[in-house]
Amino acid sequence: MSKNKKKLEKISIDETLPHQISAPSFKGTGIKMQPPFKNSKGVIIGDSYYASENSPLENWSEDTDPAIMAGDEWVHPTNDIGWNTSENKELLEEKRRPQASPFMHPTFDAGKGQD
Repeated sequence: MSKNKKKLEKISIDETLPHQISAPSFKGTGIKMQPPFKNSKGVIIGDSYYASENSPLENWSEDTDPAIMAGDEWVHPTNDIGWNTSENKELLEEKRRPQASPFMHPTFDAGKGQD
């Protein structure tokens, strides 16, 4: 098993992030959970620890330009707080295939003519 796979298993359970109270489930959306990665500044993104020795946040001073933390390399594709918004949860719901009710047949309308 790869090192990244092990890291991913530590932070996700059944395609969700249980340590985030409002985290959505990616299950059934076609979006696969991604492992943490190291960006060009040497900061681990997506490990859910939110503190990294090399992070500008951990080494902030009056001379730090906040723009240093702008861009895609600071955003994890699946372990990002932005997924917890209602708008992004709706995007995930649109990607999910509809589930049949447990009382429905997938191809036959069992209720037809019964009422």
